[in-house]
Amino acid sequence: MTTILWDTNGTEIVKTLAAERRAAGALASGLALTLVVVTEEEFAEEAQRAAATAASAHPCRLLVVVRRRVEADDRLDAEVQVGGRLGANEAVMMRMYGRLALHAESVVLPLLASDAPVVTWWHGATPEKLAYDALGVLASRRVTDATTEGEDAIAALKRRAKDYAPGDSDLAWTRTTPWRAELASAFDTVRSSAKVAAVVGRRDDPAALLLAGWLSARLGCEVPVEQAGGRAPGVGGVGVSRVRVELTDGGLVELTRRDGGSVVLSRTDQPDSDVALPERDLGDLLAEEVRRLDADQPYAEALGVATGTPGLTDRPDEPRTLIWVDPMQSNGQPVAAQSSTGSPAEVASSVAGDPGSDVPTAPTTDAASTAEAEGARAKLAVERDATPGPTPEGAPGPPAEQERE
Repeated sequence: MTTILWDTNGTEIVKTLAAERRAAGALASGLALTLVVVTEEEFAEEAQRAAATAASAHPCRLLVVVRRRVEADDRLDAEVQVGGRLGANEAVMMRMYGRLALHAESVVLPLLASDAPVVTWWHGATPEKLAYDALGVLASRRVTDATTEGEDAIAALKRRAKDYAPGDSDLAWTRTTPWRAELASAFDTVRSSAKVAAVVGRRDDPAALLLAGWLSARLGCEVPVEQAGGRAPGVGGVGVSRVRVELTDGGLVELTRRDGGSVVLSRTDQPDSDVALPERDLGDLLAEEVRRLDADQPYAEALGVATGTPGLTDRPDEPRTLIWVDPMQSNGQPVAAQSSTGSPAEVASSVAGDPGSDVPTAPTTDAASTAEAEGARAKLAVERDATPGPTPEGAPGPPAEQERE
């Protein structure tokens, strides 16, 4: 069943979701996690299909946040369903307009499945620091995609390395899983260590860089990414055409591209074998990331080597602290003000704000509530300014007191 809500608020979404669950007979919740998808309108359909595929493999509550124009009037449209086009799970599709899009957590927090981990996936633009987005702060697993960053792969990966915390991962790393599996199995019968290795492919492909970083960390030698001639077509969605490892005993292990969906595995003194490496769709990649909820240490090692950032695996597993950044500042520069959060409960307490504080606070879930809150803060400010301070001894009092005298 599906219910469409136009120009609504968070309270109505929560009530509608509860009603949909009762109508569908879902009285007992068997949700394993909450999957929060953050995207833009141009990627919305693709993100929904991928999230539905991942949700079909892992029972979860799916919350899709589509951020629209920040300069528009505040409005929230939602589609609530239990068993519909987004799969058999509970799903809420939300389009947020205006400054509400900057405070999506005020709507998302009440919708999180209780006592279940949260995974946040950004499909499209990703904040420079994940702590700039409260939807990333409240998640125990955070998934990005360097291929959708709109910049060169090295810059995107360096941003992720600089901001890395245990629980972060990237779909560019997930795309290398078949390559890593085949290379690891090829070394099952190898008794000598690696001497020289190289990855041949596109040097601007983040998956190729991460694959080279992983090989460097595993083999204990530097593995460069050599630019292939021509367009350097890849295999399985990875811009790699060949991986070559020379061994200390003179042996060789090599994976070479045959076509867009297969490679040839060559080893010294063994016959060549064809290996299928089909390109996986976005939903399968996301399902793989959702499968594990602990920190991905091999990814941290590969990212550190690929970007030249040491010590990523030694970073403490601590919750991030929300950093409020307003992109609509008049000078065009974001101004950050620290706001303490860590868990979803702490996020909820922090976004409530302090009426007397100068730190920007999160709005409520609809325009009417926002106006009411701003009016209340203004009234408190006026009353605070109008309240007379202590009158020094011998000085004339306020006009009212003088009239009474």
